[in-house]
Amino acid sequence: MTTNATVTKWIEEMKALLNPDQVVWITGDEAQLEALREEAVKTGELEKLNEEKLPGCYLHRTRQNDVARVEDRTFICTSVKEDAGPTNNWCAPAEMYKKLYDIARGTYQGRTMYIIPFSMGPIGSPLAKAGIEVTDSIYVVLNMAIMTRVGTKVLEVLGDSNDWVRGLHAKCDVDPEKRYICQFPEDNTIISVNSAYGGNVLLGKKCFALRIASYQGWKEGWMAEHMLILGIENPQGEVKYIAAAFPSACGKTNLAMLIPPEYLRKKGYKVWTVGDDIAWMRIGADGRLYAINPENGFFGVAPGTNEKSNFNALASTKKNTIFTNVAHDLNDNTVWWEGLNKDLPQNAIDWKGNPWDPSKFDKADKSTCAAHPNSRFTAPAVNCPCISEEFDKGAGVPISAIVFGGRRAKLAPLVYQSKDWNNGVFVGAIMASETTAAAAGAVGVVRHDPMAMLPFCGYNMGDYFQHWLDMGAKLGDKAPKIFNVNWFRTDDEGNFIWPGFGDNMRVLNWIIDRCEGKAEASETAIGYIPQPEDIDLTDLDMDIETLKSILTVDKQAWVDYAADVTEYFKKFDRLPAELASQLESLKANLNK
Repeated sequence: MTTNATVTKWIEEMKALLNPDQVVWITGDEAQLEALREEAVKTGELEKLNEEKLPGCYLHRTRQNDVARVEDRTFICTSVKEDAGPTNNWCAPAEMYKKLYDIARGTYQGRTMYIIPFSMGPIGSPLAKAGIEVTDSIYVVLNMAIMTRVGTKVLEVLGDSNDWVRGLHAKCDVDPEKRYICQFPEDNTIISVNSAYGGNVLLGKKCFALRIASYQGWKEGWMAEHMLILGIENPQGEVKYIAAAFPSACGKTNLAMLIPPEYLRKKGYKVWTVGDDIAWMRIGADGRLYAINPENGFFGVAPGTNEKSNFNALASTKKNTIFTNVAHDLNDNTVWWEGLNKDLPQNAIDWKGNPWDPSKFDKADKSTCAAHPNSRFTAPAVNCPCISEEFDKGAGVPISAIVFGGRRAKLAPLVYQSKDWNNGVFVGAIMASETTAAAAGAVGVVRHDPMAMLPFCGYNMGDYFQHWLDMGAKLGDKAPKIFNVNWFRTDDEGNFIWPGFGDNMRVLNWIIDRCEGKAEASETAIGYIPQPEDIDLTDLDMDIETLKSILTVDKQAWVDYAADVTEYFKKFDRLPAELASQLESLKANLNK
């Protein structure tokens, strides 16, 4: 398959370690993938769904002890502990390699080793990176074939280069006590053992595309970010691109696949999806910041996804999709999950593989759900009705604005603009979101998640903040403008004031207008706030006074939050002086 000496050496080492019965290279050929699907159906690893209603779609169930990412078992292994930073689990590389190799040794005996050459980003793109994952799971192979570009073309483009990421996945016994997901950023290596859940074993996703790639970007002068990318086309046919970062439960996928409200659609506005989760960004020849989505598919949360909440995401799942841990509706051999519709299936198998009794369903009790709350769909991006024509080109799209956001009931206004790039980095660094009823524990607890990267940064977060500041210095006056949004302001009864969903387009249009110097703003202690009349309320059941109420800056609330940030910043051993200075400036502005 390849004459690359670094690849062949590593593969031989993996074969000697794992002792597979046979070895299969994944070529990317559809006939090979179809044969693997058929084999997985025969063994029960996959169930074929209704070919008329869901062509090319399959259902998979994981073990009940293996249903989500495991942050307490995720390690960044650097030679110096401080380089992993205070927010990551750390272990010395030599110690962790020994532990993982001892766990994985010989576990492919009686199994097949599948070797997956894959590209993060369009194959051959100057912004793309290559990887090779070895796995003993057909489920992993088929998911990687959706989520990344796989096959021999990747090896052809790689040539003799050593710039590729090594990924070892071994199911072992799926033992949670011996489950580890480990990144070795200095070695371009990822090892995952004792899991078969997508988020832990599709090594191109968070492991490579964020943890390893963020480290690569730091060393090579680019950025790997937990961001969606969308294009906004105006009635004149001009498209401007936005990258945006949100913690979980803040509507990230909905925004990535936004459908403009009818009033704006009739005027000719359109939204194009470039990516729903991850952005790799480099400075282009013209000095601007260009972004690609390194992924080739969507690994989306199923519950709550429906025609109203996210029409385009649901449409993406209608063919060639793998569903994981959802319910199996036996009446028509399709799938179901909570929030898909109100028609509870009367003859269904739940995510655990047991008959489901709809009469006992209580939406407040997760144990009665037919689908696991973190059940997933792996869908090809090409299925998305609003996928951008730039998605597969590989040149990247120029980013006009970077948007941060979170769920804040009272603190953050609907939208504000940072005062400059460095202030925008500060805005991202103090990102936080309030917990919802969907999460375990108390509701309304503020959880800090800088740039939505806290679980995914592959090196010291202080160095990560400094990298953002350095990138801004390189970009100079061509840097994207930075904004913060909050769709979740509530009234005294706890009801959301802003309608959200497609109407968020109205805020995005103001953001684009600000980038183009077409809209005014008022300076406040935290940044620039829109003139209320510049947010288009046409056909919206909201008056200007209500809008003003969610554009206000509550000084005392921000004074309290600045004190909270002061405490939070103390955990970063390498906090850039610039961010400490930005915090002091915020406090001074609030006291004026």
